[in-house]
Formats: sequence, C-alpha cells, structure tokens
Amino acid sequence: MAVLKVKFTKTRRDKLAQILWILNWISVVTGVILFSLGLFLKVELKKREDLMAEKDIQYVPNMLIAVGLIACAINFLGGKICYDCVDSSKFLRWKLIMLPYIVCTFFFTLCVLVGALMCYSMHWELEEALNLGLMQAMRFYKDTDMPGRCFLKHTVDTLQIQFQCCGNSGYKDWFHIQWISHRYLDMSKKEVVDRLRSNVEGKYLMDGVPFSCCNINSPRPCIQQQITNNSAHFNYEHQTEDQNLWMKGCRQALLEYYTHIMQSIGLTVLITWLFELSVLTGVRYLQTSLENVLRQGDPDSESDGWLLENSLMETARTNLSIIKSLGKSNQINTANNGDPNIDVPSTSKAHYGPDNVPPKEKMETS
Repeated sequence: MAVLKVKFTKTRRDKLAQILWILNWISVVTGVILFSLGLFLKVELKKREDLMAEKDIQYVPNMLIAVGLIACAINFLGGKICYDCVDSSKFLRWKLIMLPYIVCTFFFTLCVLVGALMCYSMHWELEEALNLGLMQAMRFYKDTDMPGRCFLKHTVDTLQIQFQCCGNSGYKDWFHIQWISHRYLDMSKKEVVDRLRSNVEGKYLMDGVPFSCCNINSPRPCIQQQITNNSAHFNYEHQTEDQNLWMKGCRQALLEYYTHIMQSIGLTVLITWLFELSVLTGVRYLQTSLENVLRQGDPDSESDGWLLENSLMETARTNLSIIKSLGKSNQINTANNGDPNIDVPSTSKAHYGPDNVPPKEKMETS
C-alpha cells in the first residue's frame, strides 16, 4: 500500500510543477545564503585565530560553504526538471534521472541537517580552543621584542577593551603570569630582585593587571597595581568594594559572542533544511504522478502520486534484499576471481585413451 497517496488532475500536476520551479529557485538563493554564512563564520574565526589553540574548528564553516555550493547546483537542476515537467511530454527526457536525483537530494538534505547540528555541537570544542589559546597568548604578552609574538600584546589589549573582559577566566589570572618583560624591570631596586628570587621559576609575579583591564565606566581612577593591598590605596577594600576592572573573563566573553553567531546560523540552516525537505517532497509527488500518467497512456487523465510505493516495512525489506543480493554476487565474483567460465569444463584437451580417439569414431573405423 502506497504511503501518503494523493490524486492529481492534469491541472494540479501543472500547478505543482510551476510552484516547484519557483521553490527551487528560492532554494538556490538559500544555497547562496548558506555559502555566505559559512564564509562569514570562517572570517570571524580567522580574526582571532591567534587567541585559539591549534584545533580543527574550521570544519563547521567549511561544511556550510560546501553545502551552500551543492545546494545551488542541485536546486538549479531541480528547477530545470520541474520547468520541463509542466509539459508531460517533456518528462520522458528526465524520467530515468528523476529517481536518482531524488535519492541524491534526500542524502543532501541529511547533510544540511548535520550542518545545523554541528553549529550547536561546536560549543565545547570552541571553549577548549579558547581556554588553551588565551592562556598561551597571556604567557607571551610580555614578549614584545620577540619575532612571531610581538603582536600578541596588542591583540590581547584590543580584545580586553573591545569585549570588556580581563584574563582568561577573570582578572586574577594575571596574578600567576609574568606579563611585564625583564627589559622594563629595574634590577637596581631591592623589591624587584627579592620578588624574582622569591619565585621558584624566577618570574616577576604581582597582583596587578594590564591597563586594558580597567573599567572605563568606573568613577574611581583605575587601580591596576597592588590590587589586593588595601593599605596601598586610600579608602579601599578589595574584598568588599566593587573592582574598577572588567570582571568577566575573555573566554566567557568570546564564547558568548561566538555562541550567539552559531545559534543564529544553526537556526537558519535548520529552517533551510525544512524548506529543502518540503521541496523534495513535492518533487517526489510530481515524479510518481507523471510516471503513472505514462503507464495510463493518457496525458490528460488523473493519476496517483505518493512518497513510497509500498509501506515503510516493505520498502525496507526490498532494499535490504537488494543489498544482500548485491553482496552475494560480489562474493561469487571474488571467489571466481572475476572469471565467469571458471566452472565450465574444457573439452579442448580431452583424453580418450592411447589413440586419443573418441569411442564411437574408433568403432566406426574398425
């Protein structure tokens, strides 16, 4: 029994073909949108690749770019097919192509769905890449005179000002990192020398942060040195008073920024998937209804269209039996090394005795 069978008159078939022609061209536009979204995401990730660990997180934008290009090609072909199918006589040129086209388009829609899910699943990989990348950038913050790292100070300062954040998880991350270069330390001061000697690794650690951590909205002048020393500042209590520093960590700020982008893109891709699925459903109805018209031989007659000719279980059994038969034939060909005549006995070298003469011939000659 056919699944979701619908009866079509000639007028309804023609209208369906016209509507699908328009929808396929709209799908071409959605393919361009997917391509643009993938390109936009790729550029946004590329902007801050210096703040991310070397992890393969470009697979999501690459997937969207590929899906967008394929969508343009598939739907352009679909528009041409539906345009010709308005005239049932032109359906013959596409009859053998439509079913493979529908199967390929079905698997393509699955790829679109996978792309939408990947947009939401990228969150954890992005968080790990940001965590490792930001910590590494902070460690190299002081290396302004070292090739390959001299730009990181500007990059981190710009990030903290633009996203109003400080450190990786918070401003206290700077307490555990030497972010001032040795070239700017006055080694003639006993305090500096003692601080360097007090650290096992010889690092100059202090309870201070770079200037870019300062909250520009604070009415009080920025306190970025000796943050935990209450006596170093007038009318100051670091445990109770609101800090005039950015309190949010840059990892959280960047993660929120990219998550908002990914969720918006994921929703767009999900809507595109639903739209592509509806177009594919219409093309399947058009294909089956036109094939039934050809069987009846009257182009003006009514015909049935369906999604599946048999029930889901019957279709699954049929496809499974086809796959099994293909597997068995492949095993036979492999066993025979591809030689179809391997089991055929050869008579060219038959041996009939010492005279090599068949018995009948031998009796006749005698």
